[in-house]
Amino acid sequence: MFAAFNAVSFIAFVVYCVYRIRYFYTSEGVAMPSALENSSLPDPRFADIARESSVALAQLLRSHPEQDRAHVRMDGADLVLPRQAIELLRNILNEMAQGNGVTILPVHAELTTQEAANLLNVSRPHLIKLLEAGELPFSKVGTHRRITLQDLMAYKAGRDAESEAAMQELVDQAQELDMGY
Repeated sequence: MFAAFNAVSFIAFVVYCVYRIRYFYTSEGVAMPSALENSSLPDPRFADIARESSVALAQLLRSHPEQDRAHVRMDGADLVLPRQAIELLRNILNEMAQGNGVTILPVHAELTTQEAANLLNVSRPHLIKLLEAGELPFSKVGTHRRITLQDLMAYKAGRDAESEAAMQELVDQAQELDMGY
């Protein structure tokens, strides 16, 4: 098992992250219509604490690769967290240390066309063209199209790989032509 985490900064960040995750999904106890509508940047005061906690978690994860859970002690209560939760927390802390906001969605979440377009950084009409061309799977709920986050991220990964390959091809051509880059 991981050593018990006694650092005040770690506990503070666990509480802060749980608050932020909860804030994305609820507002005064009422479920928000979309986790993507309420994203905000983390408070810059916590960036250093996030960085320190992220480094400490990364070191613990590397030094205990065979461990599948961690014990956390907070106010006399012992918590057992699965390794995946600790890895997710490390990733959240990395993003917060860089000043990025974090939204957590389940992989099987269904997104509206506007939410999907926002994640791909394209217009909604362009996304609909992709859907109708069969480049991205979707389902219909009544007359509304829905895209699973898993399908959207797979499409995005493929698109990013194509962009990277095209960029590499341009770099190779520039070097062959001795263009000085």
